[in-house]
Amino acid sequence: MIIGVPKEIKDKENRVALTPGGAYSLAQMGHRVLVERGAGEGSGFTDVEYKQSGAEIVPTHADAWNRAEMVIKVKEPLESEFPLLRENLVLFTYLHLAAEEKLTRELMTKRVASIAYETVELADGSLPLLTPMSEVAGKMSIQIAAHYLERTNGGRGKLMGGVPGVRPADVVVIGGGTVGTAAAKVALGMGADVTIIDKDLNRLRYLSEVLHGSLTTLASNPFNIAEAIKFADVVVGAVLVKGAKAPKLVTREMVAGMTPGSVIVDVAIDQGGSVETIRPTTHTNPTYVVDGVIHYGVTNMPGAVPRTSTYALSNATLPYAQKLANLGFDHAIKSDPALARGVNVYKGEITYAAVAEAFGLAYRPLNELL
Repeated sequence: MIIGVPKEIKDKENRVALTPGGAYSLAQMGHRVLVERGAGEGSGFTDVEYKQSGAEIVPTHADAWNRAEMVIKVKEPLESEFPLLRENLVLFTYLHLAAEEKLTRELMTKRVASIAYETVELADGSLPLLTPMSEVAGKMSIQIAAHYLERTNGGRGKLMGGVPGVRPADVVVIGGGTVGTAAAKVALGMGADVTIIDKDLNRLRYLSEVLHGSLTTLASNPFNIAEAIKFADVVVGAVLVKGAKAPKLVTREMVAGMTPGSVIVDVAIDQGGSVETIRPTTHTNPTYVVDGVIHYGVTNMPGAVPRTSTYALSNATLPYAQKLANLGFDHAIKSDPALARGVNVYKGEITYAAVAEAFGLAYRPLNELL
């Protein structure tokens, strides 16, 4: 198979979908790997390293798309890349289509075989290709919040861990999954007072056993959320509904009741965000203020730490990319139920129910199309 690895063009997105080691493994299996010139530079990988690994360096963005049978990326195609989409192309990347109606319709119109990293799902319900970036984003959310809490960056001027005789910051994490757990670990490690809110009481029991420090767990309901964030210095949105839009758990009224200079980091922004006042931002312009509260909604947070993120992502995605390349789309999908769950659009039809529901469009089970 011919595999294209284009350079990411999202604002300050420094990750790349394939490491030189990944390129080597695919080339050793007999596949052609086309890497756009400079695609790995943001992650510290040179074109020479890719060439030595058996990849071919192609000069343009279009070459990495047009000459490939399968394109593997990190982030969803942007509007400028829509003309590069075509029928029978296999696209393997993060898509987050429930928050991207225009892209969804484009993938349908172009009949692209679209596999979303974030909905590849194992039998136990875990999301192996989303988990590593959720871990990165969760940990980053606290260091980002600590930065913006500084008065020189517009915040309240509080040190996350306080000092003896002075209260630490109050951090509220909404969602106790991978993102929320990673955020809580870092916040507790910095000495903050942390409250985790989740609807799953068994999950809260588990977190109370494994996390150490000043931790409070709360059952999720509107009253508890409103009361917790009223006194919060930091709120981390860490809610995930698989493949669907994130529920708006923090209302505009709740935000208006927060202390000026406090910080919201909504990691769920890829899926539309869990805070009513949040909107997507970029690494170039990461924050804005509503009712005195700093909002951070960067949709590609892990792109700021690409050396870590690229390795973590490639470790998880490479086995699936190898399967797709070795077997072809149809046979790979039929042989791997987890990969099949990752297919969001195929032959012009939406094959993931939550995406269809988000836009009121028709859903077609994948097995009817294979």
